Amino acid sequence: MYGEKETGLRRIVNAAGYSWAGLKAAWRTEAAFRQEVLLVLLLLPLAMVLGHTGVERALLISACLVVVVVELLNSALEAVVDRIGTEHHPLAGAAKDMGSAAVLISLIMVVLVWLLVLFG
Repeated sequence: MYGEKETGLRRIVNAAGYSWAGLKAAWRTEAAFRQEVLLVLLLLPLAMVLGHTGVERALLISACLVVVVVELLNSALEAVVDRIGTEHHPLAGAAKDMGSAAVLISLIMVVLVWLLVLFG
């Protein structure tokens, strides 16, 4: 029936499919996402080697994954803003700028976490 939501295992399977589609779309359309994923793939083995404890490894890896999460959210925000209209509007520009700032802050966090864990 229209409007009824799937439940149980079907909902989980559907959600996984939507998530995979989102990752594929981001990979296909967002150069920054591709670059950040490649950076994470380089840093993950380093985190495993350079982190001395499980907590250190978790911090190093989590900081990297936060960048990917924030980039996905920023890309989604930009897509929604672009879908609404192509004309320049101060609120649209501010929304896109704030999404970009969030990505920048997450990248700064990676640098700080790595420096503090490795040299702190």
